[in-house]
Amino acid sequence: MRILLLASAFNSLSQRLHAELRDRRHTVDVLIAGDGEDLGESVRRLQPDLLLAPMLRTAIPEDVWSTLTCLVVHPGPPGDRGPSSLDRAVQEGVAEWGVTVLQAEAEMDAGPVWAHEPCRLAERGKSDLYRNEVADAAVRAVLLAVERFASGAYAPQPQHGPSWREPVRVRPFLRQAERLIDWAADPTATVLRKLRAADSQPGVLDVLGDGDWYLHGGHPEPLLRGRPGDLIATRAGAVCRATSDGAVWIPELRRRRAPGGPATFRLPAVTALGALLPPLPEVVAPLMADEGGQRPGWADIEYREEGPVGFLCFSFPGGAMATDHCRRLLEAYRFALRRPTSVLVLGGGRDFFSNGIHLNVIEAAPDPADESWANITAMDDLVGEVLTTTDRLVVAAVGGNAAAGGVMLALAADEVWCRRGSVLNPHYRLMGLYGSEYWTYSLPRRVGAARAARLTMQALPVSAEAAERIGLVDRVLDCGPGEFGPGAARLAGLLAASPTTQRRIAAKKAAREADELVKPLDAYREEELAVMHRQFFTPESPYHALRAAFVRKRPVPAGLLATT
Repeated sequence: MRILLLASAFNSLSQRLHAELRDRRHTVDVLIAGDGEDLGESVRRLQPDLLLAPMLRTAIPEDVWSTLTCLVVHPGPPGDRGPSSLDRAVQEGVAEWGVTVLQAEAEMDAGPVWAHEPCRLAERGKSDLYRNEVADAAVRAVLLAVERFASGAYAPQPQHGPSWREPVRVRPFLRQAERLIDWAADPTATVLRKLRAADSQPGVLDVLGDGDWYLHGGHPEPLLRGRPGDLIATRAGAVCRATSDGAVWIPELRRRRAPGGPATFRLPAVTALGALLPPLPEVVAPLMADEGGQRPGWADIEYREEGPVGFLCFSFPGGAMATDHCRRLLEAYRFALRRPTSVLVLGGGRDFFSNGIHLNVIEAAPDPADESWANITAMDDLVGEVLTTTDRLVVAAVGGNAAAGGVMLALAADEVWCRRGSVLNPHYRLMGLYGSEYWTYSLPRRVGAARAARLTMQALPVSAEAAERIGLVDRVLDCGPGEFGPGAARLAGLLAASPTTQRRIAAKKAAREADELVKPLDAYREEELAVMHRQFFTPESPYHALRAAFVRKRPVPAGLLATT
């Protein structure tokens, strides 16, 4: 069929559905709501069989839904209605949830149901759940709804009448008054639910010092204590804030937008506060647990061992890796290389693997060009270290999505394992960049020069299954998000125990030496960075306008992508 995918943003779920539907040979057109093109005119021009709205903040006009079947993905179970469905579920600590695909009608979320799928909500942030458990359920429900629509024989179930068994709950938008944290009274568990229910958007509005800030994300702190509401420590760019019975780590902050002022955006908490941050101790988390297996709370980089397998786990908000993230991860990687292992696993978490350089930090820097350069060279240093590891096998365990330099970080490993449901974006073009991280070496050796050119120029998301078919990844694990890490660990143990592993390590070293004779890795890096330097330090480069539009969530200037 020809399907028009309508979304307020081409977000993770939209990208995943785009890739899944294309894998099933549907023709998929994408229209971003509010980009200036009239929806009715687009429908007349494209003549779709079906309209699918996976993430839409505005209503579909009557002249469209009355003449074309329009399916809306609602991140809640049947009968649940309202714009803050998932937010409320997380804040209320709901464990059993679901996703509903319903037909658009005059009343929001009240149309007949084409499909619904249950899902469990782990104790995670809203955005993590949205990209994982909720997205898994949404894909199952959408594919079923599309199949039912294509059959022409299915009648969707109306949300009224004797056949309707679900209680209908219409719940309003979750406003900041309901998200408000009472630091003196709210226990840590309540604080975490409120923070996690708003972790990506909109954040929890609060007061720090003499300013209004949105708090994004939250992790429990088991040991540190202080006066409730006070900032008591920093760690890896996050701030620790005392609660009534403990403390929480808050990784990111966003200043409240001043009336008539420019849009604000999330930054690492320490970076956001800058000179406003009071003197606080930096409490560094050890890379490895102690002999009793204990670890002092949250850390964004951790290392552990299981026999001959080392696991270097990392998780950065939004998958973005600033200069500091890259440097700390490189230091941890070099530590891991000094350990007596034959297999080293990178990643293994349930959410983002990496999305490459940190555009928000770059946008906020006094000199974005200088910070772009520092960030990309730090990323190159990390990827180069992985590429030149020849004394053990390296596995990239991609449990979530990856994009741009994050994909190239994964491709630097000997094997790439993905969870079914991961989405890869192996390109840089939509940010107006040529790209680095040795992509001109690692991508063609994986998929061939012709396909590498298509992937980077078409700039379309690739599903894990499609990535496996074209050789971009080596293995796809068909499991839930919480099962990916343990599943990858079991496979890594089998890999380390295989009698062929030592031969593979020797062959890997020989192959790297042979490749180096043909063309040194430094030559790839220098050629890529020569182009990137021009793009960073030329003021009229599309990169700067595209970056600002992305970070500040503004429409992309017309015609700008055509120049990249």
